[in-house]
Amino acid sequence: MRKRIISNRSRSQAPDEGDWLDLEQIAEAEITSEDPSYPIENALIGPGSSGWRAADAGEQTIRLVFLAPRRVEKVWLRFVEADRERTQQFVLRWSPDDGKTMNEAVRQQWNFHPREAREEVEEIHLGIAGVTQLELVIIPDISGGDARASLAELRVR
Repeated sequence: MRKRIISNRSRSQAPDEGDWLDLEQIAEAEITSEDPSYPIENALIGPGSSGWRAADAGEQTIRLVFLAPRRVEKVWLRFVEADRERTQQFVLRWSPDDGKTMNEAVRQQWNFHPREAREEVEEIHLGIAGVTQLELVIIPDISGGDARASLAELRVR
C-alpha cells in the first residue's frame, strides 16, 4: 500500500487566482458590530491585512448587499484564531430578493486549537445567479462565553 502523510496546512491558504469581485465597489456591508481597529474593509482587501473583528462578544452578522443582482460562483473564507480553544459555527446564506427570503448555502463548525488548528479555510461553490445579498452569521463559541467573532479574509467570485 502506498501512503503519504499530508498536513492540514496543505489546504489552500490563499484563494486560487481569478476574477474576484471588488466588493468595496459593488456592495454595501452591514455588520452587527465592529472593532474600530479591525474594520470589515480589512477582510475584503486580501492577505496581509488584519481582517475584521467584532467589538462585542457573541453571534455576529456580516451582510453584503449588492448594488445590483450578481451571479455568485464561489465564496472563499479564512478564519484565524491563535489564542484560545473554541468551537466556532458559521452559516452562509444568500437572498434573491433583497433579504425577504434567505437560503442557507452552508452551515459549518470548526474546532480551533492554538497549537494544532489555528486556521479555517472554506471554499464554497454556489453557482447562483441573481444574488442580491450574501449573509455570514458567525457564532464564535458555541458554548457561549466572551469570544469575539473575527474574519481574516472574505472573497467572492
